[in-house]
Amino acid sequence: MAVPKIRWYVKAQLGVLLLPAGLCLFGEAVIRKGLQQWASLAAAQGGSGGAPQAGPWFWYGTLGLVLINAGVGLMIESGLLRGYPRQPKL
Repeated sequence: MAVPKIRWYVKAQLGVLLLPAGLCLFGEAVIRKGLQQWASLAAAQGGSGGAPQAGPWFWYGTLGLVLINAGVGLMIESGLLRGYPRQPKL
């Protein structure tokens, strides 16, 4: 009887943790993409070579979207909005 409750609790909490982690990674990807565009624009206009390097924004964004979807899916699967599912009465 205690194992289903623990399994439900772990799924719900993992979903609650994965969603904001995914949002943070997705935001980081957006910032890195903006920096990359800014650096390429500055280089095209003949600016100084001191523009910051952006990094792998595509993979940050992809991993962020995967974590967002996994978090939402786990929260929906666990029924987090309704609370712990009750045992049906016989």
